[in-house]
Parts: sequence; structure tokens; C-alpha cells
Amino acid sequence: MTRIDRILADASPTPYWTERTPPSGEPEPLVGRDRADLAVVGGGFTGLWAAILAKEEEPSRDVVVLEAGRVGAGASGRNGGFVSDSLTHGLAHGTAMWPEELEDLVRLGRENVAAIASFVTREGIEADLRLCGKTVVATRPHEVAALESSYETHLRHGEDVTLLDADEVRRDVDSPTYLAGMRVRSGGGLVDPGQLLRGLLAAARRRGVRVHERSAVTGLARHADGVTVTTGVGELVAGHVVVATNAFPPLLRRIRAYTVPVWDHVIATEPLSSAQLAEIGWSENQGLTDSGNQFHYYRRTPDDRILFGGYDAIYYYGGRTAAALAQRDSSHRLLVEHLYETFPTLAGIGVSHRWAGIIDTSTRFTPVFGTAYAGRLAYAVGYTGLGVASSRFGAQVALDLLARRRTERTRLAAVTGRPVPFPPEPLRYPAVQLTRHQLAREDETGRRPAFLRVLDRFGVGFNS
Repeated sequence: MTRIDRILADASPTPYWTERTPPSGEPEPLVGRDRADLAVVGGGFTGLWAAILAKEEEPSRDVVVLEAGRVGAGASGRNGGFVSDSLTHGLAHGTAMWPEELEDLVRLGRENVAAIASFVTREGIEADLRLCGKTVVATRPHEVAALESSYETHLRHGEDVTLLDADEVRRDVDSPTYLAGMRVRSGGGLVDPGQLLRGLLAAARRRGVRVHERSAVTGLARHADGVTVTTGVGELVAGHVVVATNAFPPLLRRIRAYTVPVWDHVIATEPLSSAQLAEIGWSENQGLTDSGNQFHYYRRTPDDRILFGGYDAIYYYGGRTAAALAQRDSSHRLLVEHLYETFPTLAGIGVSHRWAGIIDTSTRFTPVFGTAYAGRLAYAVGYTGLGVASSRFGAQVALDLLARRRTERTRLAAVTGRPVPFPPEPLRYPAVQLTRHQLAREDETGRRPAFLRVLDRFGVGFNS
């Protein structure tokens, strides 16, 4: 057993956020037959925002949330806590996909994050929300030029951004791997997703939302009064339904072609000492990402651990989402190796937590919206890793669609359009693996392979 294997053997196989903020109270499954005006399937960020916004629109509306496990057990409680105002998976991708409406998408994304911050303050949610932006770093020579181009794009769209050379970026956060950096002070920041989930759950309940955990939905059927939602031991007849299951097997066949579940792995270190922090710097305590297609994201936690994730995204044949897949030794070992390469002064530091979450990826890297059952059901899935903030926007779109409201949101091509579908198995798995191989090749060479250029022409989102 190697040193890294021994370090990982001592790590808790649970998300850091869950251990920091465990679920409170006993779950109350849906039992027997019930009715509601609105059923929300999924108790993550999208589902909770949908429930809260529905009650704020119409306080008398009877809203029920059905969650298969505990609230936030999926991706909402397993991410890095990065808050982004982008609705287009970055400005470059938005420019490539929706140039004519990008100005509106940027504005709506900023308004969305501002509304989240206002809500958190108004509700007294202590979620360590800090709109501190982030730093993007270049670790390969060809990434420096790409970062300079990204800097110009950010300037054109009014972002508060500074381009940094190697010495400047290392004066802020010291890593020998950094060749350049781009400090973005606008556009989002960081949050404790576990605390945010708890705060949203409490806010929903204060508004009268009924929440049934341990109530996995097994079926949907059209009903004279709306939609019948079936669980293992219960049945709910709802006038309308929002499906917010994201990466988990969709209840609607039509969604299956548009998203795939990709496992994203994360580690958290033991708390850093004051001396270790002094060696690294990181005085602004912002989040960091690097510039590759296969990129890392990392941040300090509220108790000064380093949360370090990303890079090795894994798709399993058939889109498997079994909980046991959250532990993958090779992926976690690779993250530890990369952490030590990024911060050599931390080589040998212990790892306290190791886990994975499932990203609901669409081919265009942005959410997919739609309706079913004669407009009685709406869905918002496919956030591709940026759902911490954009899930609120997705919930708004779903409610607009249910109410048949023609709003600024529902007129967007980014909302009305459909991504290129993924091929079915057995073609899906090799297609995903080939794409991953080509993205890694571009990272190494700095040259766009012909295969990816073809995908770009079809609007597939690997140019973000």
C-alpha cells in the first residue's frame, strides 16, 4: 500500500458538507393517498427553490416536495460550493451558442445571484455566502494565451477582472504550477451548500411547504385532475408537477436522451495550520479553478481545509448511479497526487473526506427545459456542474412553463432550444470515452482535435 493509499484509507467516505451539517429530524415518508396543488419531485436546490418560489407567487397553494433520500443527498449536497452567475457555462460558451441573447443571459444570471444573496440575508440563512469571485489559473504554456483571450471577453461584458502574470498570481496564492492567472471579482463566489440546503428547507417549511423524505417516486401517470405521482407506499394526485431529479434516472423517457450522469470526485484535507496557510497565502480566500478541459476546482472551507475536486469525470456504461460508485480509489488517488503537485508544501497532509457527486451533463453544458402531460408537468435538468445558483433560475423557468407564462426567461433560445441528444447505449459509452480522450489530448497539446471541431459545429458544449 502506498502512502497516498494509506492516507485515503483513513478518510471518511462521506461529503464534508453532510458531516458538517447532517440532516436534522426524522424523515416523514409519504404514506397512503394525498392531494396537492403542486408536487415537486426532488429535494435538491432546484426542488427547494421551486417550492419556495411557488409559495411566494401564491401563498395558498398546497406544495409538496418528494425526496428519495434526505434533502440534498444528491448533487446539491456534494458539490464544491462554487456560486456562479453564468447561465451559459461561461462567457465563451455563451458567445458560441447564443451570441444574440448573451447580453440578456448575462444580466439574468447576475440578477439571479443577487436574488439568492438577498434571500439568504432576508431569511437569516448562515451559509457562509461570500460573493468573492474566483481566480482562474493557467498551468500549461498554451493556456496563458487562452487566459488572455478570456480576460478580453470578460472585460467586454463588464466583469471586474484583472489579468495576472506568474509572479502576481503567486503573490496571492503560491503554487509553482501557476504560469498566469485571471482574478474575477464579480460573477459569484462561494457558499456552504449544506447550510444553504438547510436554510432553504427551513424557509420552505415556514411557508407551509410539506416535505416527504424517503419517498422515492416510482411512477407518473396522467390523472383527470392533473398527474398521479406514485411512491413505494404512497400516492399523490397533484394539479401540477415539477421534476427536479437532475442526474438520477429520469421519470420521463423523453429526458433520457438529453442528459447523462457523470461522476465528479472530491477530497477534503485535514485543517491547515496557520503556518501552512502562511506558506500558501490565499489571503482573499476565493475559489480557484485551472484552465484545462479536465479542470480542478478548489477552495478553503470555513474551518481551513482545502476542498479539491474535479478533473477525472467518470461515466459508467448504462449511466449507473449506484451509491457505491461514489468511492473510486483511482480517481481519489489522482486528486491527492494533483493536490500535492499544486501545493508541494502540503505533501503528506492528511485527507479527512473523500466522496463523489453526480453531474447531470447535457451535450450543450446547459439545462434542458420542457413540459409533459399536456403542460401539467415541467422539468429542468442538465446543469452540468453550475447548478448551485442556476438551479433557482431553472425553478423559475419550470414554474413559468406550468403557468403558461410567456416571460423573458421562456422566450430565450437557451430555454426553448434542445441540445443534441446523446446516442443510446451501446454507442453512448464509447462516444463519451472518445470525447474525454480528445479533450485530454487538447489539454496536452493546446490544439483542437478535428473530432472536437466537428462537435463544435453541431453545438455540442465542449468549447466552454
